[in-house]
Amino acid sequence: MQMLQLNDTGWAKTYLIYDQDGGKAAIIDPVYDHVENYLTTIEQMGLDLEMCIATHTHADHITGCFTIAESVGCDYVMWHSTPSLGVTKYVDEHSQLQLGNEKISFYHVPGHTEDSMLVVTSNHVFTGDFLFTGDGGAGRDDLPSGRMRAHFDSLKVMSLLSGDLLVCTGHEAPGVEFQTLSWNRLHNPVLKMSNYSEYVEWQNNTTAQLGYVSKIKVALPANLFGEIPEEIPWL
Repeated sequence: MQMLQLNDTGWAKTYLIYDQDGGKAAIIDPVYDHVENYLTTIEQMGLDLEMCIATHTHADHITGCFTIAESVGCDYVMWHSTPSLGVTKYVDEHSQLQLGNEKISFYHVPGHTEDSMLVVTSNHVFTGDFLFTGDGGAGRDDLPSGRMRAHFDSLKVMSLLSGDLLVCTGHEAPGVEFQTLSWNRLHNPVLKMSNYSEYVEWQNNTTAQLGYVSKIKVALPANLFGEIPEEIPWL
């Protein structure tokens, strides 16, 4: 399975995964602001887009999933308990979706949101905002449906996965390089924590530095109801 990170600007990451031999592709966590660029890239690469996947209900940007799914006629994939509307294919821990010659598996990791999931291929694990690279630790748990205890408990799921997988996260600061899960087990402070109180202290300190999510009042309703607002302040 091949992977390409599509966003040139901002901290949000969008991934195109594709089977080069069969020409089948999926897009993970597309941002509405860049939908035209995504579709142009996919067309230029000669790929057939079979699914859009959202790792969770985003609060910091409007997802491009329902727009792309309607435009291309592909599936919009999310975890089965998501409150988001517009989803056409729901997955759980038993689901395996075929993409060309490859299979995609899913793991429920509630915490950042209740519907957070890992998307796993033969080479990559796409973590959304559940886990970041190295010192980035993990996503914040103070947004709607976020739960610290659930997030800490969900971290044990990472032990089920191969250390060779490349960790592809939902956000990273410019210049942060992709690292394997094995590397993150050594360098990500959250993966090394042995007790919940440690995690609570880390989350509280980190969240205090992050501040308010500026786009939440527009982005979250749009993602829940699958509707693009008439006015998007940042566009």
